[in-house]
Amino acid sequence: MTTTADWDGATYHRVSEPQFAWGLRVLGRLRLDGDETVVDAGCGSGRLTARLLERLPRGRVIAVDRSASMLQVAAEELRPRHGDRVTFLEADLLDLDRHLPGAADVVFSTATFHWVLDHPRLFAVLHEVLRPGGRLHAQCGARGNLQRAHGHAERLARRPEFAPYFERWSNPWEYAGAETTRDRLQAAGFVDVETSVEPAPTVFADRNAYREFAGTVIMRPFLAPLPTEVLRDSMLDGMCEAAAGDDPPWSLDYRRLNLAAARPLS
Repeated sequence: MTTTADWDGATYHRVSEPQFAWGLRVLGRLRLDGDETVVDAGCGSGRLTARLLERLPRGRVIAVDRSASMLQVAAEELRPRHGDRVTFLEADLLDLDRHLPGAADVVFSTATFHWVLDHPRLFAVLHEVLRPGGRLHAQCGARGNLQRAHGHAERLARRPEFAPYFERWSNPWEYAGAETTRDRLQAAGFVDVETSVEPAPTVFADRNAYREFAGTVIMRPFLAPLPTEVLRDSMLDGMCEAAAGDDPPWSLDYRRLNLAAARPLS
């Protein structure tokens, strides 16, 4: 069992520069005519959704996230500029076929799918969200993503002061490889499948920047079981001590999985 606290949408909006930079590159590879309906699956705080809307002057975006905090920040950012061209849905991605059957010309997603453990079901659901001929265009964490950083956290979790809170803990991520993902997409009915993996090492300026990012993003599942602020601060301090010895210091060993596919026309 893993208990994962809700995101801090406002802090994520401020510190998520790595995810935003990756997302811009993914968005840059997406062909759009400008009049599509796009589901942003895991819109987060809306930083990338804003750029997506700029690419859709005659289209619209359905911004989906499971986090109420993220959606609140996204709505505050996007509604004043884009009005009814963007709508918001608080939902689990595994339920989208119930909420949005056949609604999308494109499902777009970055930095989200690895938070869904059941990728075969996820891809089957997204297939049903797309109209015939619709496209899936996404990026998420790949096999080996954050292996070093998560190793630091897992060793900390075995310390006596933390261990009682992790007796039933299990990781909440699915980091798949390119071949496995290709096979899963094809099994879900997708065609024209393309998958690839790229390294994306990320270095922070100093201890404070690393600590804030780690506490907001990568350490959420490790901090959530801890019942006091003192214990959470102690674990974050331990992560910083470990990261100071990494090569280079204050770095995260990200790996990204790119995936693109289409729903057949018939």
